Amino acid sequence: METTPKFRQVVLDTTDARGLAEFYRQLLGLEYRKGDERPAEGEPDPLGQDWLVLRNPGGSQLAFQHVDELPEAAWPAPDRPQQLHLDLTVPDVEALDAAHDKALGLGARMLLDRSADPQEPLRVYADPSGHPFCVFVSPN
Repeated sequence: METTPKFRQVVLDTTDARGLAEFYRQLLGLEYRKGDERPAEGEPDPLGQDWLVLRNPGGSQLAFQHVDELPEAAWPAPDRPQQLHLDLTVPDVEALDAAHDKALGLGARMLLDRSADPQEPLRVYADPSGHPFCVFVSPN
């Protein structure tokens, strides 16, 4: 009998589950779990007010849970720590710049730009709900 827990997903709290799911769906090229897809325009979206899951064909998942209030992280200030952030990688600086344009176009805000760092080029952003995430060059 297997007794070791298996990692399933990361869950992000948000005041806009559908909006944040759409941000990450487009940014990362993920797909909705069957049944969580966006309803037709003008149709009710009860799941978008509660819980949604995005899947990566590789098996990992990212879920979104509605909350009524969400104080935004104040990173790098210690007032309200980030508590969790996502690390996303790209193979080179050209891809880092493309990811930057895409993230900003989808509504992210840049918090830190270290794209000129020769050791580890990276940028830190806040997603539309204020969760920090990093995009950095990792050729492996």
